[in-house]
Amino acid sequence: MYFSDSPAITQAHGGNRTEMYSSFYGLKQEPFRLTPDPKFLHLAEPHRNTLRAMVEGVAGRKGLQVSIGPIGTGKTTLLYCLQHILLHEASRERPVRSAFVVNPTLTADELFEAIFDELEIHASAPTKPARLRALHELLLTSYKNNGTVVMIIDEAHLMPPALIEEVRLLMNLDNYPVNVLQIILCGQPELLPLLAKPELTALRQRVSVMTKLRELTLPESRAYIAERLHVAGLKEESPFTTAALEEIYRLSNGVPRLINSICDHTLAIGYRRQATKLGADFVMEAAEEMELVQIPSREINGDSLPTAGLAATGS
Repeated sequence: MYFSDSPAITQAHGGNRTEMYSSFYGLKQEPFRLTPDPKFLHLAEPHRNTLRAMVEGVAGRKGLQVSIGPIGTGKTTLLYCLQHILLHEASRERPVRSAFVVNPTLTADELFEAIFDELEIHASAPTKPARLRALHELLLTSYKNNGTVVMIIDEAHLMPPALIEEVRLLMNLDNYPVNVLQIILCGQPELLPLLAKPELTALRQRVSVMTKLRELTLPESRAYIAERLHVAGLKEESPFTTAALEEIYRLSNGVPRLINSICDHTLAIGYRRQATKLGADFVMEAAEEMELVQIPSREINGDSLPTAGLAATGS
């Protein structure tokens, strides 16, 4: 017999499980990828408020913004969406130059090189004075053209205080009646105690917009899952039962990244079993595969293994 259409055989031969379950559940694309994709941006209240504040902060030329959010709450996706909005709204009358640094664990020279490359600034020499002169010329040109220069730095909680201070000093070049240079520092909650250090007092005094993301509530989590399935092409009823959605929320605590992972694993398990409806038992099995929970107790050589509750995920 020829079993090429068997889910188990196909997966054993290296088939793409997400492509397979996407077709099985009537989806046109992967709904729960972990990579940031503005197309799948679901603006629950915390994300909507944060994005609005950041856009208004740049439009209002507020200068320095700080955005905080726990691991996995969608900070990077929001930043990509912000950059997309800014570039879409840019015009000849209001030009926008933007730089997006996703990994700031660099030396000062490396960070400025990354920023200037994204801003397409060409310094006369690879030295700090030459780069600062080139940035000053860009700010002057942008001011004359009613333009804006935006620097977005993600994972800013990983930056040492000295490097954050170097970023602040760039703002001293912006001595115009309106703030041409807009800087957004985004990071995990550890960024707040970092900014509270005495050596960063001058920077704290210049923060004009502070936004904070939070985890989703149960209704927000259900809407988040439904929206991603819809964007991915789902036309029929959701494969997740009400009990499954409640279990996904309990295991993820409303963290979007964990929601994505759990949903992805649950759909893969459902596909392997050719199940069109996914209950809480499928979600629990997915959580065990992901080691979010430990496998229930069982007898081994007459000894009973203890059952454990939720394990720390770190995501």
